[in-house]
Amino acid sequence: MSLSIVAFRLPKGTDTNTLTKFVRGLYGQDSKSWNGKYEFHRKGIMEEIPFRKFIRGVIIIRDHDLEKIKSYLARYKAEYYIGTIIKAQESDTDVGVP
Repeated sequence: MSLSIVAFRLPKGTDTNTLTKFVRGLYGQDSKSWNGKYEFHRKGIMEEIPFRKFIRGVIIIRDHDLEKIKSYLARYKAEYYIGTIIKAQESDTDVGVP
């Protein structure tokens, strides 16, 4: 199985509301309202995909999940760079990606 590393960022000057929507839609978010009386969870697309996050804007995913991420990034006009990773056999369990 081969993996892909994806590095992405939104264009400079992107407003805060758009940044918040982007992150919420990508990773999901737990929210509370009425001083914690109501709690709910907004699902993100990364909750359906096994991934490893290195730093802000850099993730490792399986190759067959790449199209979902590319279409999401294109929706927000994000710049992204994709590389292929060939995993060593002994590191299968270390990565956290099946």
